Amino acid sequence: MHLAVLVFASVLPVTTLALDNGVMRTPPMGWLAWERFRCDIDCDHDPKNCISENLFIDMADRLSEDGWRELGYVYVNIDDCWSSMERDKEGRLQPDPKRFPGGIHKLARYMHDRGLKLGIYGDMGTHTCGGYPGTPLDKIKIDAQTFADWEVDMLKLDGCYSNATEQEQGYPLMSKALNATGRPIGYSCSWPAYQGGLPPKVNYTQLGEICNLWRNYGDIQDSWDSVLNIIDWFFENQDILTPAAGPGRWNDPDMLIIGDFGLSMDQSRAQMALWAIMAAPLFMSNDLRTISSGARSILQNKMAISINQDPMGVQGRRIVKEKSGIEVFWRPLSSNASALLFFSRRNDMPYRYQTSLSKLNYTTGSYKIFDVFTGKATMLKDSTDFVVSVNPTGVVMWYVSAPAKLNLHRFYKGGKLRGPARNDDAENTIPRVFL
Repeated sequence: MHLAVLVFASVLPVTTLALDNGVMRTPPMGWLAWERFRCDIDCDHDPKNCISENLFIDMADRLSEDGWRELGYVYVNIDDCWSSMERDKEGRLQPDPKRFPGGIHKLARYMHDRGLKLGIYGDMGTHTCGGYPGTPLDKIKIDAQTFADWEVDMLKLDGCYSNATEQEQGYPLMSKALNATGRPIGYSCSWPAYQGGLPPKVNYTQLGEICNLWRNYGDIQDSWDSVLNIIDWFFENQDILTPAAGPGRWNDPDMLIIGDFGLSMDQSRAQMALWAIMAAPLFMSNDLRTISSGARSILQNKMAISINQDPMGVQGRRIVKEKSGIEVFWRPLSSNASALLFFSRRNDMPYRYQTSLSKLNYTTGSYKIFDVFTGKATMLKDSTDFVVSVNPTGVVMWYVSAPAKLNLHRFYKGGKLRGPARNDDAENTIPRVFL
């Protein structure tokens, strides 16, 4: 194996334009109803968990009172099944009158009064995925204006009951219509997920110009297998996806399911860490009223959040994939820092993985290492071999404070890798270098 070349983002040219609405310059953070609460509309028998204004008020209260808002979790996002089955007499969408008696505008004001933002859900097709009124081409302008009138802060636009031609027209039209309202509204597009997520059907340059974030892949489910499927797809396609991301334009691997039923604590730390490496939106879908202290501590980990929110906005990469089941991920951060993540796919026992910073192509010097989940800090020379013990399906995540800029020419010159010794027990991924 050729060891992977690490590249600082300061040498990467910004070639992709972002939607010019001024929002989501770092990955958005908040809470989203879908994975945990789905389309539960039975408020007679399940009043605490049904899709109603009370649910979103409860979550807003928790975000504002339990320390979430101060960490950046500010969006409270309604998903499917919020609307009436009929538009009003002026042709506008309207909320279900029984479940949202106060209306969406009042709910948005409730959020804003608490320093939060309200997100809402729509669909490009004739109907939403849950069978509620959609936003076909002839309704885009009126729906965009309705959302602005309600003082909504974000729109997720799904793609059920629409075809490729309608999506090709509709997603850019909605972007234009939202901007025309004069209200900054973050725009989440599900378009690429309906077109396989990859070129040639998906044009990531165009997506970055019309959307703030986009769903590339299928919905997450409350299971470790689902998280692994998403991780596999994103990093197997990292050469395509990584350049697409940046301030105001983000790949979205879907919700955080930490605090639900399907992940262990190690797996929860793994999801949080990998989403941070991916510069992914951090939308929790859980019950903040009953969340465990362990799940809360993971989701409120300040260092993991700071890595996710790094203002350079460069998405990280997998740089080592060992046959032993250990993988190493790397993300460049501001101030010549970086994040390193050691991830175990094993299911048997903690694995002691030995390497050194020089083998990961860090340059000569001493680095301050901060362990994201234990809080321990140490100094480490690039040449010193170290061992990390990684639990099964778990991670060890480091914030690495670099004493000096990397000398890229040490590693890559004349189109050939000039790194340290090979490790033939592993598969290599060499990130692109722009000199």
